[in-house]
Amino acid sequence: MGLQIPVLNEQDSAGQVEVNEAVFGQSFNETLIHQLVTRYLAGARAGTKAQKTRSDVSGGGAKPWRQKGTGRARSGTIRSPIWRTGGVAFAARPRNYEQKLNKKMFRAGIRSILSELLRQDRLVVSSDILPASPKTKVLYEKLKNFDAKRILIVVENVDENLALASRNIPYVEVIEAANLSPVLLVAADKVIATPGALKQLEERLA
Repeated sequence: MGLQIPVLNEQDSAGQVEVNEAVFGQSFNETLIHQLVTRYLAGARAGTKAQKTRSDVSGGGAKPWRQKGTGRARSGTIRSPIWRTGGVAFAARPRNYEQKLNKKMFRAGIRSILSELLRQDRLVVSSDILPASPKTKVLYEKLKNFDAKRILIVVENVDENLALASRNIPYVEVIEAANLSPVLLVAADKVIATPGALKQLEERLA
């Protein structure tokens, strides 16, 4: 059993496309979606912050002065954290922020997001969203009637015309169906997919 989604052509209905209810008819799983989005945001963190410990800074091989008899506090190295130019105590080290999420959970999360977008009328199928030329004005004319602050266009393959036409519109993101991001899906006010991209998603997530 399938669901019917209207296909738009220049903002007018151009028929319907049938999609798998197992992909686009799932319940909203807030916990799983939160975990999925958190995992993507964590994986995007660089984790390249680093400071030098006392073993990383140069010098410090010799004891600055003898242990007793100088009247000063004993010291074993000039690279102690309490010395100027010394190492940093509890120094930050490079780390990996990635979180584990298996494929089954990822697919279930994407299905849940797509289903909720469809229920909220935020998922639209358009057969003519791809511009015929690389001009921003051409794509802008196609998008201006959607009345959305953030638009995500999902296609099978990003061609040169779409890439060039969309890059100067700040509220538009373009992504291939094979690289679909849950962060972009959740953030978009309107998701516009081509029939081919929708079919590709359905095959991937079924």
